[in-house]
Amino acid sequence: QVQVVESGGGVVQAGGSLRLSCAASGSIFSINAMAWYRRAPGKQRELVAAITSGGSTNYADSVKGRFTISRDNAKNTVYLQMDSLKPEDTAVYYCNALIQGSLRWGQGTQVTVSS
Repeated sequence: QVQVVESGGGVVQAGGSLRLSCAASGSIFSINAMAWYRRAPGKQRELVAAITSGGSTNYADSVKGRFTISRDNAKNTVYLQMDSLKPEDTAVYYCNALIQGSLRWGQGTQVTVSS
């Protein structure tokens, strides 16, 4: 059974930082792309950042220069370092991973940025 589990969400003041983690576990032979999405209240889910197995990254324009995605292939884990957080970053953050051709999603972790 392959699972993807996020952690690291919480409440932070504007201008602060948080680091999210997402670990994949189970019978895993290979993970291709990994990504972070978010869904803010009343809005559609949007891509925040993605990273390939080779380390290539892309970011939503709204987070460029503030968020950094990285991964540890040995640990099957992807991270999202979020700096200079803004109230508009408040959302449930979801991780997904393309594992052996199957897209797996985590359950989400809440990030709340207070002004």
